[in-house]
Amino acid sequence: MAFNSLRFLIYLPVVFILYWVLPQRYRWGLLLIASYGFCSVCAPTFLIWIILSTLGSYAVGRVMGWILNRGRRQVLLALGIGGNLGLLFVLKYLGFADEILRAVFGYLNLTYQLTPPNLLLPVGISFYTLQSIGYLVDVYRGTIEPERHLGHFALYMAFFPKLVSGPIERAGHLIPQFRQAHSLDAQRLFGGLRLMLWGMFKKVVIADRLAVYVNEVYAQPGGYAGWTIVIATLFSAVHIYSDFSGYSDIAVGVARLFDLDVIQNFHQPYLATTVSEFWRRWHVSFSSWLRDYVYIPLGGSRVARWRRDLNIMITFLVSGLWHGADWTFVLWGGLHGLYLVLERRGKKASDRIAGALRLEDTAVRRMMGVVTMFLLVSFAWIFFYAQSVPDALLLIRNLVRFGSGPDVMAPWAGLTDAPLAEMALAWGLIGLLALVHLIRAERLPQVSLVADRATVRWAAYLLLALAIMNLGVANELPFVYAGF
Repeated sequence: MAFNSLRFLIYLPVVFILYWVLPQRYRWGLLLIASYGFCSVCAPTFLIWIILSTLGSYAVGRVMGWILNRGRRQVLLALGIGGNLGLLFVLKYLGFADEILRAVFGYLNLTYQLTPPNLLLPVGISFYTLQSIGYLVDVYRGTIEPERHLGHFALYMAFFPKLVSGPIERAGHLIPQFRQAHSLDAQRLFGGLRLMLWGMFKKVVIADRLAVYVNEVYAQPGGYAGWTIVIATLFSAVHIYSDFSGYSDIAVGVARLFDLDVIQNFHQPYLATTVSEFWRRWHVSFSSWLRDYVYIPLGGSRVARWRRDLNIMITFLVSGLWHGADWTFVLWGGLHGLYLVLERRGKKASDRIAGALRLEDTAVRRMMGVVTMFLLVSFAWIFFYAQSVPDALLLIRNLVRFGSGPDVMAPWAGLTDAPLAEMALAWGLIGLLALVHLIRAERLPQVSLVADRATVRWAAYLLLALAIMNLGVANELPFVYAGF
């Protein structure tokens, strides 16, 4: 059940009303039923996998809390992590492993006759698997106590606003909220609705519109060249941000309707001046999970420089593989790892050059950093969006073939008979998004003062609602990260 569907617009108010009518002690049960209902709408069998993961992680956590012997706790931790990763591997990566084995056997001229089952990827499994692993590691480390209430733990795993595409919650942050008394607060209610409105605008007006252009170009990598690919690549950077942050805004907003807080996943990532800063602002719940449960256990930065670089590469290769069972995602993650390694290696030289040019802490250097970061990240999105590695390489090769290929307006053909107006609207929406970023980052103080006025805010809410109804792309396109 997608946030941008009519079913969800009917489902949410029903759950909201029942939640606030029920006594406090029954509310977690309602949310769990609603979450399992939300999951089963996609496919009833999806419930099997999340319940298996929930029961297994709950049991391992409880037993780990009873045992003091470190060796036995490590065995339990390995069993818990292995069970979750094994389930994820079978449901998501079995086909990818089959492809690799088939290629290896073919190279060795050996017969390969295995055919993996064609399994449907359960909604949210990549996200709740990380939540399970994070919970088990935290229990092992003693950061949190094992959760005794099975219902609360099940709700932590399945809470429907963040089930499909996160944020990836921490047990120590979300579970205690289920025990607290909650009251309907008008300010939090309206705050949640504002986030939902802004998130829906980013999704159906900006992201889904840009998706038409991006999908057309990336579906035919040999059919376009030059500026068309440049525009599609820049659009892809804005598309995935608008789509994913739009989902996250709606998720945070929906949680606030129930007086619950989930992690804010984005902090103006395209205003970062370095790739490392970008990752501190982008998909925050995931990047912090990688830091705490992959990078630091590998040794983090407190090792020799070559080992630190290796830790970075491993972490980002894991990041790429988590996103999808394809070499394109592995290369995307590896490219970001390479960016960070080179960034750290070249920091002193960069600072010396900036010092020589007297640009140590100036607006010019910050602007150069933002532009450089955005171009590097946008280039990496080519591998993320391409349907295969050969397609990605073809797009990169055609990227510099200016003056050839169809007109830059051609990809709009599937959406409108007025491509010039559509292109102007797309760039105008990108400009609006950038303006909002700058206002939120307090880079435009005079504009911020005007935007804080109640009349201006309510006019903006009305315009956003009208834009969703009149400019939204009415195809109910799925959220990008719903496929991961």
